[in-house]
Amino acid sequence: MRCIDRAGPTQTTLSDVAAELSVTRQTVYRYFPGTDELFGAVGEVAVEAFVDDLTAHLRWKTEPAEWVVEALASAIERLPNERYLTLLLAAGWSETFARGMTSEAAMRIARTLLDRSRVDWRGAGLSSTDVDGLIEVMVRFLQSMILDPPDPPRVGTELRHFLRRWIAPSVLPVPVAP
Repeated sequence: MRCIDRAGPTQTTLSDVAAELSVTRQTVYRYFPGTDELFGAVGEVAVEAFVDDLTAHLRWKTEPAEWVVEALASAIERLPNERYLTLLLAAGWSETFARGMTSEAAMRIARTLLDRSRVDWRGAGLSSTDVDGLIEVMVRFLQSMILDPPDPPRVGTELRHFLRRWIAPSVLPVPVAP
């Protein structure tokens, strides 16, 4: 992180990290075969703080659709400013970033966020399978909004209105046909 802060993501090399840590390049390569893996590890550290902050922000939301709207809106507004979470984008590796956003690890992180919420998902009529589907929709929507944001970007009230109109209905349980 110090190397990235000092030189930026496009100028940071594994050699720089080795020098910063006073170890050989081979030692760094043993843990990180390339900068993609290194940036991924930095992102993993940063994501914990991001999830903690988002959990605290959402702590009073108990209605499922409003929780989803605010979770997505907050993530859309905050993620572009989270330098360690968007390292791959900043370094010009949008394809690697895109794959990472929909990875199994990203889905687990989203599951952690939902599990930490005060929302009674089952009481709202959402089965475990429904919640898994909701997580996938949220992560894929977030990926789209981060990688290809609307021009001009939606923020604040406008973003939340958009999410209430188009995303909140997906949280409603689907009636079972008789």
